[in-house]
Amino acid sequence: MEDDGREEDVKENEDLYKRYLPCVKMEFESEQEAFDFYNEYARISGFCVRRHWRTLSKIDGILIARMFVCNKEGQKEKDKRSLVVEQPHKETRSNCLASMYVSLNRNTSKWVVKKFEENHNHVLHLPEHSHLLKSHRMVSEAQAINIDIAADIGLSLKASHDLLSAQAGGKECLGFTREDQKNYLRTRRQRSLKFGESGALLGYFRNQAAQNPYFYYAVQLDKEDMITNIFWADHEMITDYALFGDSISFDTTFRTNKEYRPFALFAGFNHFRMTCIFGAALLYDETVESFEWLFKTFLHAMSGKKPITKGKRMQDNGTLIEPLNQTTEHLLSPKYSRSIIRID
Repeated sequence: MEDDGREEDVKENEDLYKRYLPCVKMEFESEQEAFDFYNEYARISGFCVRRHWRTLSKIDGILIARMFVCNKEGQKEKDKRSLVVEQPHKETRSNCLASMYVSLNRNTSKWVVKKFEENHNHVLHLPEHSHLLKSHRMVSEAQAINIDIAADIGLSLKASHDLLSAQAGGKECLGFTREDQKNYLRTRRQRSLKFGESGALLGYFRNQAAQNPYFYYAVQLDKEDMITNIFWADHEMITDYALFGDSISFDTTFRTNKEYRPFALFAGFNHFRMTCIFGAALLYDETVESFEWLFKTFLHAMSGKKPITKGKRMQDNGTLIEPLNQTTEHLLSPKYSRSIIRID
């Protein structure tokens, strides 16, 4: 009975192979559809694919040709440091020529297979193991829901990945790695930032910087390349600071944004005793690291000019002592109240 089952699996795989075997003149609706087809062929065959070189139209700049290759195509350039590294990375490429080349037919708007190389110069993986190869790994919708729940309740990446692996019957059955899970969470956070307050600010800043070269903004990223802190100052703020920035006030009491993140302001007074804003920031938290980044970024935006301070005592908030010591001329005596620092 087991032999009969194996024979059926082999026959089914052969049928799938024939169905997805590319051939010259085959047409697709898009470059993505062509890639998906070749990637499915690769999954059935037991190898991994990647997008290689492309051709853009010299007339309108659109994509008109693409080469898909086996992931063992070519060889990585030798790293000069490999001569002194005790255990350099193992070479995984073998100059494999297996590939599929497609180009856009402008008359029909179809993507057409122009060249197809079937043969590989290396051993292929068994089809039942293909789901572990990079181009075939994916997080299903059901798995995504479980990942989201685990992240929302504060479960660590390792713990949630181990739990999902156990539910799937082992890591070899899960279909994605811990790095894939990390990338999924990163993408989810980027999507939320894209439509959230931080993302809207970032889009606005990029637009302002493109229109005004004197507009300054900076972002701090975490280990996953996610936005944590944002600082900005326009030309008028920077000019006012140059004129009236000897004495400033720093305030983080505002939390009117939907994400309840600290909104900080650097402010002071001009010669008419009118309030001037020297800069603003949306912070992730009120830790030493966040304040240290913010104060150093503020000084960088203001060409290194430090506010002149006076006094000998620091009250209440020890979190700010070290960052302020590094970014002011003298140890200041801020009257700290409700997250407000005043440099008088």
